[in-house]
Amino acid sequence: MGMDTAVQQMNNTGTAGVIARPPLLFLAALLLGFVLDHLLSLPLPIPRTDLHRITAGFMILIGIGVFVAGIRNFSSAATPVQGTKPTRTLVTTGIHGWSRNPIYVGMFLVYAGIGIAVRSPWILILTLPLAITMRYGVVAREEAYLERRFGDAYRDYKAGVRRWL
Repeated sequence: MGMDTAVQQMNNTGTAGVIARPPLLFLAALLLGFVLDHLLSLPLPIPRTDLHRITAGFMILIGIGVFVAGIRNFSSAATPVQGTKPTRTLVTTGIHGWSRNPIYVGMFLVYAGIGIAVRSPWILILTLPLAITMRYGVVAREEAYLERRFGDAYRDYKAGVRRWL
């Protein structure tokens, strides 16, 4: 088996090797936020009003919509959503034509919406470490994998579509 064949086989079966599945990272941050709210209570200057409820609800609904659109886009392209399975197709159209990571954008909107809805300062504070973990522990690894897997096609896509929004 030649070197080119070995590289091609690795690209066809390899995965991004992310540090953890993204839904688990979001869930862990959410649970940690609730625990910290009970152990180390912080005041939150968001009054309990209709505006905070509307804002939270809007963020959650938009987040779910973006998340679902990203999942449907992958499903339509017959490529797995789970990062633990090899990517079959580079998805660049639909919502992926606006953001390279719409599923994660949707997760962040839902996460922040929950934080606002429950008026949790810790959930909102943990958004930053969660974003850093997602950026370097998940997205950077996925981008390196996609670049190995799809080469110039992915580099062109990356040059034309923003990572988040």
